[in-house]
Amino acid sequence: MEKIDILGVTFDNVSMQEAVDVCEGFLKQEKGNLVVTPNPEIVMKAKDDEEFKKVINSAELVIPDGIGIIKAGKILKTPLKERVAGYDLICNLLEKHSDGSATFYFWGSKPGYAEEAKEKVEAKYPNIKILGTHTGYFKSEEETQIVEEIRQLKPDILLVGIGFPRQEKMIQKYKNAGFFKVGIGCGGSIDVLAGEVKRAPKIFIKLHLEWFYRLLKEPTRFKRMLVLPKFMQEVKKIAR
Repeated sequence: MEKIDILGVTFDNVSMQEAVDVCEGFLKQEKGNLVVTPNPEIVMKAKDDEEFKKVINSAELVIPDGIGIIKAGKILKTPLKERVAGYDLICNLLEKHSDGSATFYFWGSKPGYAEEAKEKVEAKYPNIKILGTHTGYFKSEEETQIVEEIRQLKPDILLVGIGFPRQEKMIQKYKNAGFFKVGIGCGGSIDVLAGEVKRAPKIFIKLHLEWFYRLLKEPTRFKRMLVLPKFMQEVKKIAR
C-alpha cells in the first residue's frame, strides 16, 4: 500500500472498502495486527512522543480518521483517497460479520458502556458473536487479569477504547501473543455504539463539520480543539 507522510506519521492511502478488505486479510492470518485511526490530535501527540510515533508507524494499517488529515495531504501535494473514519470501519466490520463469521470483544469506555454497546449491536445483529466486554476504567494491576480473560476467549477482532496513546500501546504490547487477529484503537466508538454519544447528523459529516458538532455537544472539548490550528500551521510550514 502507498504510504503518505503527515508530520512524520505514515498513513496507508486506502479507501474505506480497501481498509475493510485489508482487515479481512488480517483475519486469515494467525498473528495479531494493529489498526490505528489517527486524526490531527493524534498526529500532534505523536510528533512530541517518539515512542507513540514508532507504535503508529509499525502498525499494519493506519487510516486517515479526520478531515484535517485529508486537507493536510492536499496541502502537502500527497493526497489521500478519502477520509476513513475508525467508527465507520468498525461498523462495516460488524455488519460484514453479523452472521457470526468473526468474533469480537469490546474493551473500553466508562463502566457499563461496553456492555450497552454489546447489547445494542446484538439487538441489531442477532447472529453476531461478541464474546465479552470490559470497562476502560481499570487499575494497572488489573491489566493481567483482563488480558487473560481476552486470551481465553480469543476474539478475532479486539476493540480497545481506552484513549490514545494508551490503547495503541496496549494493542502493540500484546499483538504477538496470538489471542486476537485485528486490534483496533477505537477511541470513543464504544460510546457511540452504546448510544451514549450521538454521531453527528449526516449533513455535518457531509460538510466535514463533524468536529464542530462534537464541540457543540461537548464544549469541554474546546481546549483539545486548539490543537487543530497548530496542526495546520505545522503542515503549511512544511509545505512552503
